[in-house]
Amino acid sequence: MFEESLKFFVVFFAVVEPISLLPIFSGLTQGATREYRHRMAIKATVVAALILAFFALVGAPFLALMGISLGAFRIFGGILLFLLALEMVFARESGSRTTSDEQAESQRRADISVVPLAFPFISGPGALATVLLWFGPVHLFQHPLIFLSLFLAVVVVLAISLVVMWLAEPLMRIIGVTGVNVAGRLFGVVLGALAVQFVVDGLRAVFALHGA
Repeated sequence: MFEESLKFFVVFFAVVEPISLLPIFSGLTQGATREYRHRMAIKATVVAALILAFFALVGAPFLALMGISLGAFRIFGGILLFLLALEMVFARESGSRTTSDEQAESQRRADISVVPLAFPFISGPGALATVLLWFGPVHLFQHPLIFLSLFLAVVVVLAISLVVMWLAEPLMRIIGVTGVNVAGRLFGVVLGALAVQFVVDGLRAVFALHGA
């Protein structure tokens, strides 16, 4: 259980990539008061936690209702995470998180906590796919300890994201854009390898089901 939770933590941390929130949050809150920045960071973290908890609880039943096997979703989720990993490795603006129109709208928005911070930056498609992949086989009432240990990893990553947003300005002065890109590339390499493993596991599950 500990190994699975640790592995999930690494994957989820790489997907959410709290370090990438530094330039985003700093740019969106430029010139704002400290109270405003803290309020937006807390609200974004809470909303993201609610979104992720919802997907963790009802994601697997929804897939079953739609007739989508977990193996098929592993393949799609692996491909999605692999594309996200490529963007991270090449330090490109992630199209899987937000669009230029959404970014332009966020500059005009007084409350940036829900959009674009909570979604799609923190709990974006990659994070939701990761939650569905890991929580799919785990049911709260059948495996409560495993479920809670996985969700604890989610909470830890969200707490790190909150701290990063709180300390965005001083951290940006220390790390800089180059440091953020280097960290993103390292996380992208790890995420890319794990994404390929997801696809392999999904193919095995699909072929095993077909063979049966």
